[in-house]
Amino acid sequence: MNSRNRSTVTEFILLGLSSDPSVQIILFIIFLVAYIASLAANCLLILAVSVDRHLHNPMYFFLVNLSIVNLGGPSVSVPKMLLNFLYGDKSILFAGCATQIFFSLLLGLIEGILLVFMAYDRFIAICKPLRYHMVMNRSACTWMIAVTWTVSCVMSSADTFLLCSLTFCGPNTINHFFCVIPSLMLLSCNDNSLFDILILFGSTALLLIPLILIIFSYYKIMASILRIQSGRYKAFSTCLSHLIVVAMFYVIATVMFMQPSSSVDDNRDKIVSVFYVVVTHLLNPLIYSLKNKDVLRAMRRLAILR
Repeated sequence: MNSRNRSTVTEFILLGLSSDPSVQIILFIIFLVAYIASLAANCLLILAVSVDRHLHNPMYFFLVNLSIVNLGGPSVSVPKMLLNFLYGDKSILFAGCATQIFFSLLLGLIEGILLVFMAYDRFIAICKPLRYHMVMNRSACTWMIAVTWTVSCVMSSADTFLLCSLTFCGPNTINHFFCVIPSLMLLSCNDNSLFDILILFGSTALLLIPLILIIFSYYKIMASILRIQSGRYKAFSTCLSHLIVVAMFYVIATVMFMQPSSSVDDNRDKIVSVFYVVVTHLLNPLIYSLKNKDVLRAMRRLAILR
């Protein structure tokens, strides 16, 4: 068909998780409760760290930034999904789709880079404790956060720009509950082979390089802990929460992003996306707080003050 005779798609239809009205009601309640719980848990963690002077150190500075990402992550897609459940209008404009993709990529990249800096923080604290306050000073931490946001913004803008350069001429149905690059690429009229390679290569590099840095940091940390005669458990326990969050993030990110559009499995991707968008952003503040006596103490003080 001649490209001049193609009609350009300006909106998409998100099929969501179910078309059964009774199931949609149940899903609406579940996701609403999970979303509110996620917002409450992350806000409480941010507030507890902010008001407790004992927690004003680099580790909790990065944790607050991670909690901000956890606030934004589900907010990109869950409110739209809840409205779809409530009103049955599953349409989304192309601009809205591009916005969802931009912020999903932005927050995902920020989380990945933050996990690297958090691993580096633990490396300095355990392997070079005498230099900790000199290396992880306020200006250094601020610089790390600035680099995190700048790199993430540039990379997510580039990917979103490439996506916007594609032509969509029908069909316009996305078998997902929010806009994701692999599903959109399947609907493009263009030859996506080069774009596929760029996305796959970029995703691999952006996931693999931070993961290598984290693994190297923990290799050094474990080697240092094994040389400690006493206090090994206490030293390792400060890293355990971070290791659990790293494992969850990279397992899910690998499934979601390190695949060509031709191998997309919608049902699998929707399950993984639900876990990443809703469950992990709720679990992260719980993982960091439930076994952290300092955070629990700060939360109790906060409750008393209220």
